[in-house]
Amino acid sequence: MKAFLKKLLPRKFRGETTVIPVVRLNGAIFAGGSQFRPALNLASVAPLLERAFSVKEAPAVALSINSPGGSPVQARLIYQRIRDLAEEKNKRVIVFVEDAAASGGYMIAVAGDEIFADPSSIVGSIGVVSGGFGFPELLKKIGVERRVYTAGENKAILDPFQPERESDIDYLKSLQLEIHQTFIDMVKARRGTKLADDPTLFSGLFWTGTKGRELGLVDGIGDLSGTLKRRFGAKAELRLIQPARGLFGRRVPGVSASLGDAARPLAASLASGLAEAAEERALWSRYGL
Repeated sequence: MKAFLKKLLPRKFRGETTVIPVVRLNGAIFAGGSQFRPALNLASVAPLLERAFSVKEAPAVALSINSPGGSPVQARLIYQRIRDLAEEKNKRVIVFVEDAAASGGYMIAVAGDEIFADPSSIVGSIGVVSGGFGFPELLKKIGVERRVYTAGENKAILDPFQPERESDIDYLKSLQLEIHQTFIDMVKARRGTKLADDPTLFSGLFWTGTKGRELGLVDGIGDLSGTLKRRFGAKAELRLIQPARGLFGRRVPGVSASLGDAARPLAASLASGLAEAAEERALWSRYGL
């Protein structure tokens, strides 16, 4: 009976600790992933987000983001899942940037009702980039003839072993502009009048957390623990939501596995992991990290 009556009292009179679930979103954003290189994507983070937003007594959910970007589709899917859960569970979302929330990382960050960053964090990079290599001259030097047969005149568009065509480049740029506009619309919808009137804001440039606050990309400078303790009290419990663990205590990677994945030879999986690691390294190095 005593416990029941205690629940009827306002929280501030119960002497209870405020619980704030914390989800860490760390790494480059890719649709794939493997046991050797787990990726940041909807499949990997959805279970963690569900658990975090299901903590009934929590007034807010904190997200710690450290990502140089990657897939715009996966970034937007994660963003949308966060917003859907926030509205469904009626919880505030507070985002904290670690080293970087750039490009797709910043797209996820704007899901927050508030964004905080370290003074030296990298934020922004609101743009779209595509890259690759061309090898037509190399093939000529080594005496290799490239043979491509297609049904559909554009099926071999942007083939790296053939000379570039202006029409191919124009088409790729048209796709980039569409994706870029989607990104811009998301930032404007979430940040609104907080954004500064600066012509470089959507140019793809990136800034420190301090400059990002001036531009309206973040709301304040601060770290996760200190900011939440000031907001919710020194006794606030920051509850880290972690991935489930397997039979032997190892964390289960947040990627789906098909029968094809399970049967993939070990060497192929290792090669895939190395390629993904190289791609992720290239994303981080773009920001000097």
